[in-house]
Amino acid sequence: MEKGAEAQYRKMTEKPVRRLILTLSIPTVISMMVTSVYNIADTYFVSKLGTSASGAVGVVFSLMAIIQAVGFTVGMGSGSIISRMLGEKRDDDAARIASSGLFMGLALGAVITLFGMLKITDLMMIFGATDTILPYAKSYATYIIFGAPVMIGSFILNNILRSQGHAKYAMWGIASGGILNVVLDPVLIFGFDMGMAGAAIATLTSQCVGFVILLYSFISGKSQTKLSFRKISLNIMDYLGILKAGLPSFSRQGLASISTMFLNRSARIYGDAAVAAMGIVGKIFMIIFSVLIGIGQGAQPVIGYNYGAKNYKRVKKAIVFTWQVGTVLLTVLGAVAFFMSEELVTQFIKGDYKVLEIGKRALMAYSLVLPIMPINMVCNITYQIIGRSWRATLLSCARQGIFFLPLIWTLPKMWGIFGVQIAQPVADVLTALFSIPFGYAFLKELNENIAKEKDEQKSI
Repeated sequence: MEKGAEAQYRKMTEKPVRRLILTLSIPTVISMMVTSVYNIADTYFVSKLGTSASGAVGVVFSLMAIIQAVGFTVGMGSGSIISRMLGEKRDDDAARIASSGLFMGLALGAVITLFGMLKITDLMMIFGATDTILPYAKSYATYIIFGAPVMIGSFILNNILRSQGHAKYAMWGIASGGILNVVLDPVLIFGFDMGMAGAAIATLTSQCVGFVILLYSFISGKSQTKLSFRKISLNIMDYLGILKAGLPSFSRQGLASISTMFLNRSARIYGDAAVAAMGIVGKIFMIIFSVLIGIGQGAQPVIGYNYGAKNYKRVKKAIVFTWQVGTVLLTVLGAVAFFMSEELVTQFIKGDYKVLEIGKRALMAYSLVLPIMPINMVCNITYQIIGRSWRATLLSCARQGIFFLPLIWTLPKMWGIFGVQIAQPVADVLTALFSIPFGYAFLKELNENIAKEKDEQKSI
């Protein structure tokens, strides 16, 4: 093991857990929030073009969720394996997984581009576009589809860097693209009068810049794992292993796309205002939720390294601390969102009272359940990073699959637009209850392993 790799290993397995998680979580939270900015910035500036244009961003979000699903599947799958391999001091194997994961992601992105270009109109209608929203959605989606390989590649490189504990390098790649997106949006949308196409080009350009910066972290030797064409695996089991480890992320992100599609389809019964309102609430909620995901992703390499090194006491400390921090932060953010719901929604749409009323009530309902959401997140990321993919996949499917999809189908039929507004919060409550036994079972297992370690030490 090289000197830099050895130092990183000691850092991940010996540095105090709380300080380590906070050190890794802060840049990761920033990265996640900046990722949200890509779509938030578009929503904000595009809303100036009208309600139908604003609704188009919500529709295309389903497409972006699919692209993200592929990126997170391969990225988190690769990262999960890499963390444990580095914990076991298998650096060469980790480099093979990293190189193979990036190659696979770029290839899948090319497939999405080809299919998306051929079926763009059908896709926009399936994702919930109305006749008035469709032209805006197609204009925006064309460039997003074209950039799928780069977007997927960025997600993969970001996750691989984080899996090694290099959250700062990952942050610079993501943050630079997000800042550029905010700058380019008004310039292209209004300055060059490009409208929806300008918003999409800004996002695509920002993703390309972010990808180059992330790639530089590997080329410059800042990463423990090396990317190389020669290390791309010819063994199909490596690719199946990545996909299996990433399956929870695919389920989570894929269901996010499907649930957004059904949400838009349920909302469009009540007009463009309802589609726009729920899209705006989704973007605000995404910013808040990105804080939780960022904390979880900051903890993942700590859990993965120490689980690979069989240091179960540190694994338990990491899990408990992550849940505590997540609960406190989301309680505070939930209170802010609840009491400032009108002000927050108004930032994205002004002068449309119907959008404001629908969005305000939905955001208040979403805010009430935020404090219990860390339960599922912690259980989910833990099972994924330790390689128990099937349980992690089940937990990933719970929130927006097992619970949300039946609720968005039934509640609007019972209570109209109110059913649309509360479907996700009700699903979040059920998801938290569903996750508790999984968390309890793993903590019990960790306690047993810790007890065995103590017995073995006494016997020596």
